[in-house]
Amino acid sequence: MLEGSCLCGGIRYQYHGDITEIAMCHCGQCRRGQGTGFVTNSPVERARFKLLAGAALMREYRASPLKLRAFCGQCGSPLYSARDDLPETIRLRLGTVTTPFSCERRYHIFVESKADWVTINDDYPQFARMKT
Repeated sequence: MLEGSCLCGGIRYQYHGDITEIAMCHCGQCRRGQGTGFVTNSPVERARFKLLAGAALMREYRASPLKLRAFCGQCGSPLYSARDDLPETIRLRLGTVTTPFSCERRYHIFVESKADWVTINDDYPQFARMKT
């Protein structure tokens, strides 16, 4: 089981499962939504994600017609994104996980639109768009 929270600690959650892959997304939407060069996330099963505290602080923003981003309305920490066409899955923002974990299956996606000032210095697989 993994635990996590937003920056202010108002939202806390548990994930009853393992992180089985780590995607580093370089798309423009993720960069703007997170304020970083790329976002590190993992697809996880929505049914295994349990909110422990802070439901009243949760806010959602529709980044596109089929996708929402969930974040803390108090501190702004991004928690996950979800697509309407993949209702069983959320993409958990791994920076919010507070429990130590390891996962060797890592890759970069949307590298065709990465920020010019970002240099990828690892040997993980790179995909121009979404991993297939």
